[in-house]
Amino acid sequence: MKKIFILLVLVFCTSLFAQEKESYVTKVETIDSTIKTLYAVISGEKGEERDWELFQYLFLPDAKLIPTGNNRQGVEGIRYLTIEDYINTSGKWLLENGFFENELHRVTEQFGNIAHVFSTYESFKTANDSIPFMRGINSIQMLYDGNRWWIVNIYWMGEDADHPIPNAYLPRD
Repeated sequence: MKKIFILLVLVFCTSLFAQEKESYVTKVETIDSTIKTLYAVISGEKGEERDWELFQYLFLPDAKLIPTGNNRQGVEGIRYLTIEDYINTSGKWLLENGFFENELHRVTEQFGNIAHVFSTYESFKTANDSIPFMRGINSIQMLYDGNRWWIVNIYWMGEDADHPIPNAYLPRD
């Protein structure tokens, strides 16, 4: 009887996990759904936990998140973050401060199973803010494996006075 109970618990847990993954499948069927999920999963009000499992599901295992900008010495450079590095360094900040990133404009280039997405974004502390505290461009490399889209890397730069976002990457009125 005990063995049957354990077996039923394992089957139930496996079934729940499979159902959750099935719900993720629709989020990576297209380039558009993958990008929309990326922005949605990191966005949330102060105190709102992010779905880090879904975040990880978007990326290939060796994917990198690569912010660029000036370091403490004022030298332009980049940092290479694994998915776990990003979660560990940004997760607490997102939770404590609130953060919403919205896509303003997108330019997509695709050849076969690879795609490059230049995605202009603006960032807010709450969903009700009307003026962004930051804007920039995400350079997102993607791979289609025949079943779904994967994010290979995200390389981004925030806008500043010396580097305004070019009109080609802003919405057209």
